[in-house]
Amino acid sequence: MNILLADAQATLRLGITLGQNLTAGSVILLEGDLGTGKTTLVQGIGQGLDTTGPIVSPTFTLINEYTEGRIPLYHLDLYRLEPSEVLALNLETYWEGVEVMPGIVAIEWAERMPYKPNSYLSLVLTYGEEGTRQAKITPFNFSISDFVGLD
Repeated sequence: MNILLADAQATLRLGITLGQNLTAGSVILLEGDLGTGKTTLVQGIGQGLDTTGPIVSPTFTLINEYTEGRIPLYHLDLYRLEPSEVLALNLETYWEGVEVMPGIVAIEWAERMPYKPNSYLSLVLTYGEEGTRQAKITPFNFSISDFVGLD
């Protein structure tokens, strides 16, 4: 599914829709060049989850956990890591809910992951014409048919 995003507000609204509709255990793998709106989309997810406080990019901290919303949001950023370094993070603990409360896991720069969960939503953001962006959403063992506003 391809969605045209006219501006940053449209990217934020897409995130809000995802946050309002995703369930605990959902994993979103985000890819795209710098500035395509990955963090903006995650900020929208946080708004859709009624998360309080600012959602900021975890580029240097790697993982930000927001547990005060409707369900937890785990925001990861792999930009500064090599695939071999990602292994040490044991990312599966987030989507398996082993050591954390089940929530939504949003991973920026997911192309750096040496492995992926069994079920996830791939979201690739690209630049379009005249300042627009495009979101290509591909589910992998993941159903998005119930989402309102994603058509």
